[in-house]
Amino acid sequence: MEFITLFFLALSLSFDSFAVSVSSGLMLPGIRFFKACIIAFTLAFFQAMMPLLGWLAGISIRDYLGEYDHWIAFGLLSALGVKMIIESLKSEEQRNSFHPLKPLVLLTMSVATSIDALIVGVSFAFIETPDRPLWLSILLPVLVIGSVTFIMSMLGILFGKKAGNHLGKRMELLGGVILIGIGVKILIEHLWF
Repeated sequence: MEFITLFFLALSLSFDSFAVSVSSGLMLPGIRFFKACIIAFTLAFFQAMMPLLGWLAGISIRDYLGEYDHWIAFGLLSALGVKMIIESLKSEEQRNSFHPLKPLVLLTMSVATSIDALIVGVSFAFIETPDRPLWLSILLPVLVIGSVTFIMSMLGILFGKKAGNHLGKRMELLGGVILIGIGVKILIEHLWF
C-alpha cells in the first residue's frame, strides 16, 4: 500500500476520534496538556490496535462484523450522547458531570470510534502478498493510523477547549448531540452508502 493512500486512510479513520475529542474539549475547557494526551493516546491506541486485531483475525470475522459494526458504534455513541444530554439538563446540585477522563467513558469512546478500523484491518489481510515484509503489511499501517489519530485527537481537544471558553458551561448538550450525530452518520454510511 502506498504511503499516501495509507495516510488518507488513517486520516479518514481519525475523523470520528477528532469529533469525540472536540466533545471532550468542550466538556473540559480547563483541560491541561497531559490529560489531553491521555484522551488522545487512548483514542489513538484503540484506532491503531483494531486494524492489527482485524488483520490477525482475517477473513473469518469479516462477514460477521461487517453486518453489525455500524450498529455497535451507533449504540455506544448514542448511549454516551444521551447520557451527556441528560446530564446537561440537570441542575448544578443534581449533576454528576459526564467526564471523558473517566475510564469507562474513555474506553467506550475509544471502542466506538475504532470499530471501522477493525474491518480495515481485515482488508489488510486480503491485500497482503507473500513477498511483502511484515512491517509493510501491518506494522507501518498501525504506526501511521495511531500517529494520525493522536494528532487529530489533540487538535480536536484544543478546538473544543477554545470553543468551550467562549460558549459557556453547558457544552455537554452540544457534546451529546455531536456524539449522537457521529453514531447516526456511521449508521447512515453503512446502511445506505
